[in-house]
Amino acid sequence: MAKVMGRARPWAGKSKPAKVEIYTRWSFHLFVVGELVVMVMGTVGRADSPVGGWFLVLGCAHALAVGTYISYALDWALGRRPRPNRLMAVTAVLSGVGTVATMALIAATPAPRTGDVQSLAYLLVAFAGFGVGSLVVGIRRVKNMLLLVLVSVVVVALSGLVFGEPFGGIAGSVLGVLIAGLALTFTTGFSVWLVKAVWDLDSARELQARLAVAEERLRFGRDLHDVMGRNLAVIALKSELAVELAQRGGTEQAAAQMSEVQRIARESQREVRAVVRGYREVDLHTELEGARGVLRAAGIGFRLEGAAGTVGDAGGDGGDSGAVGGTDGGSGGGTGLPADVQSALGWVVREAATNVLRHGDARQCTVRLTVREGCDAVLVVENDGLPDRAALARAGADGPPRPAGAGLAGLRERLATLGGTLDAGPVDGTHFRLTARVPLAATATGTAETRGTTGSAESAGTARTSEVTA
Repeated sequence: MAKVMGRARPWAGKSKPAKVEIYTRWSFHLFVVGELVVMVMGTVGRADSPVGGWFLVLGCAHALAVGTYISYALDWALGRRPRPNRLMAVTAVLSGVGTVATMALIAATPAPRTGDVQSLAYLLVAFAGFGVGSLVVGIRRVKNMLLLVLVSVVVVALSGLVFGEPFGGIAGSVLGVLIAGLALTFTTGFSVWLVKAVWDLDSARELQARLAVAEERLRFGRDLHDVMGRNLAVIALKSELAVELAQRGGTEQAAAQMSEVQRIARESQREVRAVVRGYREVDLHTELEGARGVLRAAGIGFRLEGAAGTVGDAGGDGGDSGAVGGTDGGSGGGTGLPADVQSALGWVVREAATNVLRHGDARQCTVRLTVREGCDAVLVVENDGLPDRAALARAGADGPPRPAGAGLAGLRERLATLGGTLDAGPVDGTHFRLTARVPLAATATGTAETRGTTGSAESAGTARTSEVTA
């Protein structure tokens, strides 16, 4: 069982576009197998004749050319290499030669020839049908694809007329090639279009994410400019004025200007802190709703089980008070938690949702928020898409921790400032679980102490003539 899971993880670690491409490639490779089967069915009746052997050799060469050409042509369709024109020409020539030779053999078959013609029809479908179906991979326009089918039908009809085939035989051959050609053309053309569309959508989603990051950086830069631009200009102007006054002996006026500079600097410091706080802090309820929308948009089920904002008495058994269990789409947002705890757990939800989308192949994601008043808050994010070991290492759940602020290692540092912990890893070999735990009592005490220290520092800073900015 462990070996089977080990072989399955590389597939689970691949992106959805890569899976679609692999499935399509192997479907095309089955063309080779299908053509060989049809060739054997067409030549088995002539096993005792040299003609049957030569047709089998020609069919194997055609099948090999088809398989090789499709592989290269699919890479061309996805923009990874130039169009394989030589392979395309070889496949077209082998298809034409096989089709003409088959029509000649049909015309040369003496009556009664019901069984022979039926076996030769397999050869005709193999050369003409599979040939057209493979050549379509290297063509972009639907009009050219249909034109290729028309050319194959014309070749069959002209070959029948040249070799003296009766009209009924020509009509049957044309009809068979037309049906097989259209069916295989639609199948291969639609498959190539689907693979290309999936990759394009994945690229568009990645580009959208990069644009969102760039837009957020611009917004943050704009906010800093709006906050600091005017204040820095005023500080520079008043500092220059203070220097001029000091040089002229107006020490009292210079001191007044420098006091104003100090006041503006402190005001700028508070404004920058407010901007950074608004940029870095997140709201737990907002992140839960965002994770719900993103995961559901990706086709992943989302189940929320959590505190509804009002935390009950945690006495007695210390159970999960305030929990709302088993409700899909419940409104548990942890609104009764302190702001710093909500911010830290909100970052956990954001990173967990990102890892579910990027590193696994989940079908269901469950978020459980358990709040015990005066004790701790526990957030558990579990999904059934266990990523491979490389993805775990990239996320920071396996191997040495990454630099600060990156992935799960960054979350551990955020929670450590509140006395919390973060555990992440596989569960039962099929699920991945992330558990964040923050002690509420320690958080409340630490917050009160921090506020007290900050207030004392601000009072002392007001009395002093200078301030050291952290």
